[in-house]
Amino acid sequence: MKFTAEQIAGILEGEIVGNPMVEVFRLSKIEEGTAGSLTFLSNPKYLNYIYSTEASVTIVNNTFVPENELTTTLIKVEDAYQAFSKLLEYYNHVKNNKNGIEQPSVISENVKYGKQLYLGSFSFIGNNVVLGDNVKIHPNCYVGDNVIMGDNVTLFAGAKVFSETIIGNNCAIYSGAIIGSDGFGFAPHADGTYSKIPQIGNVIIEDNVDIGSCTTIDRATMGSTIIRKGVKLDNQIQVAHNVEIGENTVIAAQTGIAGSTKIGKNCMIGGQVGFAGHLTIGNNVRIQAQSGVGRNVKDGEILQGSPTFGYNDFSKSYVHFKNLPKIISEFEELKKTINNKD
Repeated sequence: MKFTAEQIAGILEGEIVGNPMVEVFRLSKIEEGTAGSLTFLSNPKYLNYIYSTEASVTIVNNTFVPENELTTTLIKVEDAYQAFSKLLEYYNHVKNNKNGIEQPSVISENVKYGKQLYLGSFSFIGNNVVLGDNVKIHPNCYVGDNVIMGDNVTLFAGAKVFSETIIGNNCAIYSGAIIGSDGFGFAPHADGTYSKIPQIGNVIIEDNVDIGSCTTIDRATMGSTIIRKGVKLDNQIQVAHNVEIGENTVIAAQTGIAGSTKIGKNCMIGGQVGFAGHLTIGNNVRIQAQSGVGRNVKDGEILQGSPTFGYNDFSKSYVHFKNLPKIISEFEELKKTINNKD
């Protein structure tokens, strides 16, 4: 897709300095700009690159005044970084704004769908599914029976949504994610074998949720596994059965949450954090990467370590831990001195 500087300035409500008809068809870093590319300058550290960049168009702040000759066309805006982000959103919307039903694909009985559906090739829609307006289901996706999706939901290639799942509006589920797979439930027997406990609940995902690639959210044994509105989940996260994640909580990659744990609102959880089951995590909690959480957590706590304890205490303890060989050596020397005096 090609855009002129004039078109881009119209989207951003910016002022053009240079050639309004110059065209761009790719994005680049300012130091790697080439003819036909669009870039931006917001960080003063990169100021010198604007005089050497070969990018055709550069978005800059209104306050920018060049000190040397430029070859790039400028688009001046109030905030170059925010404007570039807005342009990325617009570009992504245009790129992904597909419509129509590709073949081969399967739409089962009693499916209802709204306006501007996109169904990619080799995708499957089960019985009694309800899809809202502007739903985009990319190739090789699976949507099971009785699934309900709101408006502006996107399933990227290879995502799987199993039966009875409910998804709200403005959600994105990225490639390889699996929503509504069976929870890990098995009953042990005296002879050491296990029998599977049927998982008859579902998953509920509220509005404005993003779920990263290869993340798995298990259906509840009974009731619902619930992801509240505004939650952002990174790639490769495991959310077990009957877990609940509160509004606007963000969780980084490779975190694992065991069954029936409840996580509060506005929490920030680093990568590779592990949660034991049946815990209650409060609101506004911060947990550092690679921590292991095995207890309930109060509102506002900041934790680190495995098992976790207070972040400040952890930092102080870590200083001593790093110095442990030196401390042991000094201790041994002190023992020798005391023994020699005896």
